[in-house]
Amino acid sequence: MKDPATRQIAFLNAAHALTHYSLLILATAVLAMAPQAGGIFGPDYGPILALGTGMFVTYGLGSLPMGWLADRVGRRALMVAFFLGTGAFMALAGLAASPWTLAVALALMGAFAAIYHPIGTAMLVEAAGDRVGRAVGVNGVFGNLGVALAPVVTAFVAAQAGWRWAFLLPGLACIAVGLLYWREPPIDLAKARPAARPFPRIPPAVARRAVIVLLAIAATSGLVFNAYTLLLPKLMEERLAHSPGLLPVVGMLAFLVTLCGGLTQFTVGRLIDRNTLRAVFLPLALTLVPGLLALSFLEGWPVLPVAGAVAAAVFGQVTVNETMTARYVAPALRARLYSVRFTVGFLGAAAASPLVGFLHEATGNLAAAMLVLAAFSAVILACAFAFPDRKEELHPELWEQAADPGAPRPRPAAAE
Repeated sequence: MKDPATRQIAFLNAAHALTHYSLLILATAVLAMAPQAGGIFGPDYGPILALGTGMFVTYGLGSLPMGWLADRVGRRALMVAFFLGTGAFMALAGLAASPWTLAVALALMGAFAAIYHPIGTAMLVEAAGDRVGRAVGVNGVFGNLGVALAPVVTAFVAAQAGWRWAFLLPGLACIAVGLLYWREPPIDLAKARPAARPFPRIPPAVARRAVIVLLAIAATSGLVFNAYTLLLPKLMEERLAHSPGLLPVVGMLAFLVTLCGGLTQFTVGRLIDRNTLRAVFLPLALTLVPGLLALSFLEGWPVLPVAGAVAAAVFGQVTVNETMTARYVAPALRARLYSVRFTVGFLGAAAASPLVGFLHEATGNLAAAMLVLAAFSAVILACAFAFPDRKEELHPELWEQAADPGAPRPRPAAAE
C-alpha cells in the first residue's frame, strides 16, 4: 500500500482486531488453564474467568480520559502506546504464576486496550468523509475478526503448546505491529481524504435525544456484547462438545458463530449509508430477545444457527451505534463523546465477566445467563424505538430547514 492514508487506516483496522482478540483470550484459555496449570488458578471455570474483571474495569474507565489526553499528547502517540502497552501486558499475562499476577497483568492490558475505541474510531470517522457507514462496517469486520479468531486460535495454541503461549504469541505480534506503526510518518487523515460536507446544524432537541438514547444503548449493549462473546466458547462446549478433549472443536464452533457477526457488520455498514439508522437498528434489536430466550433451552446442533443469528444482531448493532455518534455529533466533540460513550459501554461490559461466572456457578449451566441477557436486550429494543428516525440523516442539507423552519428549503442531493 503506497498511499500513507490507506496504510494508516489499515493499522487502525488491525488495532481493532487486536483489541477484541486480547480481551477474549481468557474466555477460551480458562478451559485449558484448570487442567494445565496444576491448580495455580483454581479448578473451576467461574473463579478463573472472574480474574478478568479488572481487565474490563480498566478497559471501561480508561476510555474516559482519552479525548482529553489526545488534545495534549496527540492521537498518534496514544495509538503507539496502545500497540506496545497492550502487547507487553498480554505477553506478561502468559508468564503469570499466581491469580494475583494474572489479574494485574490483564488489568494493565485492559488499560492500554482502552485507547483504541475513542481514539481509533474518531480517527477513522474523520477520514471516512461522507461514507462513514462503509468505513465503520469494514472496521467492524476487523474487530469481529479479532473476536472470531480469539477462541479458535487460543484453543488451538492452548491444546498444542499450553495456555501460556495463547497469551505470549499474540502479545508479541501486537508489539511487532506497534513497532511498524511507529515507523510510519505522521499524517493528517482529515486532509488526506477528499473534503467532506460541512457538519450540519442539527436542532438541539434532536441531538440531545440521540445522545441520551445512545448512552442508554451503550450501557446495555456493552454488557450484552461482552457477556455473549465471553460465554460463546462455554456455550459451544456445554451444548455441542461435552468432552474436555474437544477444545479445538469448541474454538472452531465459536469461530463460526462470530463469523456471522463479522459478515453482518460489513452488510450493516453498507445499509447505513442508504437508510436511516433506526430502519437498520430495529430488525437487529428485534432478533436479540427471542434468540437469547431460545438459547436458554436449546440443545444440540440447533444451537449453532440460533447462536449465529444472535451474533449477527449483537455485532451488527455495534456498527449502527458507532455511526450514531458520527451523524449526530460535530467532529470537534466526537473524540470526547466517544470517550464518554465507550466508558459507559465498557463499564457495562465489565459486569459481564463476574455476572456470567456467578450465574454459571450458581446454576451449573448458561440458561440463567441467557435469560438475563434477553432482559437487557429488551432495553436495547426500547432504545431502538426511541432513537430519532430522520430523513435528514441521508440528506444533511435538510437539517438547516429543521433547525430553522423559516429558512428556504434546499433540494435534497441526488443519491449516489
